[in-house]
Amino acid sequence: MDNAVYNHGGITRLKTILVIDDETLVRESMAIYLEDSGFNVIQAENGKQGVELFCEFQPDLVLCDLRMPEMDGMAVLAKLAEIDPEVPIIIVSGAGQINDVVEALRLGALDYLVKPISDMAVLENAVENALHRTHLEEENQAYKDELEVANRELERNLELLQKDQEAGRQAQLQLLPPTEGTINGFNFQHIIVPSLNLSGDFIDYFEISPRYIGFYFADVSGHGSAAAFVTMMLKSLVNQPLRQFRAGENEKIIQPNELMSYLNDEFISANLGKHITLFYAVIDVETNNLSYSVAGQYPAPILVTENSVNLLREDGFPLGLFEWATFSTKNVAIENGFKLLMVSDGWLELIPSDGQPASEQFLLDFARNNPINVPVLMKPVKQFQDKNPPDDITVFIVEKDDE
Repeated sequence: MDNAVYNHGGITRLKTILVIDDETLVRESMAIYLEDSGFNVIQAENGKQGVELFCEFQPDLVLCDLRMPEMDGMAVLAKLAEIDPEVPIIIVSGAGQINDVVEALRLGALDYLVKPISDMAVLENAVENALHRTHLEEENQAYKDELEVANRELERNLELLQKDQEAGRQAQLQLLPPTEGTINGFNFQHIIVPSLNLSGDFIDYFEISPRYIGFYFADVSGHGSAAAFVTMMLKSLVNQPLRQFRAGENEKIIQPNELMSYLNDEFISANLGKHITLFYAVIDVETNNLSYSVAGQYPAPILVTENSVNLLREDGFPLGLFEWATFSTKNVAIENGFKLLMVSDGWLELIPSDGQPASEQFLLDFARNNPINVPVLMKPVKQFQDKNPPDDITVFIVEKDDE
């Protein structure tokens, strides 16, 4: 039974249920059935003992009779509500008067079962539903707490941006990974030259687990403080499924299309008035596979191997525009000589071609005829670059270390 156990910090333990009932046969029958279903069960023969055991063992759920000596069920309900108002309590009683039901629910009982329980599956179903509901409430609260922390971080960063552009630039730089780094046999290098003090381009790479590496290349519409704020928000949003994966909660961070859908929903809900083009990819170091998803990224990344140089051109809408947008995951094998080259459209804009920005074909030809590294990629840009480039310029390279 899935609800019989829970995982906390990598440690799995049985759910504990406290059964409070002065009728020995009824109490032991419920306890035996629930123990057979995989729960840890504690028994109390009256309300007073039940409260004492509740304080001692802090159970995950309580089954409580109403009519008991020393302390009746209503008093137990009221006392437990003071001690821990979040614990789910199910009343199991032969006193089936409507007034009792209403009062028990008012005092915080989650459900009410009438004795005798002829089918113990009814009891088990009530227990499962109560624990599942509590689990969902805890997950929702944890999600809200994470969002509140993220929002506070974003608000602080936005204040920095509004107060001081240079301070904002430093805050944004702190969110970027090192300009050169290595993770599990893959090398990363990048450079970002903003058109203003703050950039709407953003990249990141990170170890998801010993098996997986994640990285992305983003370009926010517009420039300056507003665009830079969105890049900070993107970093915060990606960190959430990363933490969830490491906690064993979901695998969204290693499923590029699902991550794209999640980000699209979040940006639309935020109503930022901005859209983001994004290329997100995951490297599986065990299978030598690259999985990726594209959300309107231009120019397309270039995949280089010993035998080929190709654009990873895929359709996909930018994030933050359409609620109905869908995204797909593509897979390519990581072969010898693997390199992935990503540049921003600002890179192409500083390389004129008949009065127009250079094309993806120029980038493709450049990759075929030149070494792939940041200094080489910046040479044609510097040739035409003035002090204030019209758009952010970014170069991001991922390379497999075949040595």
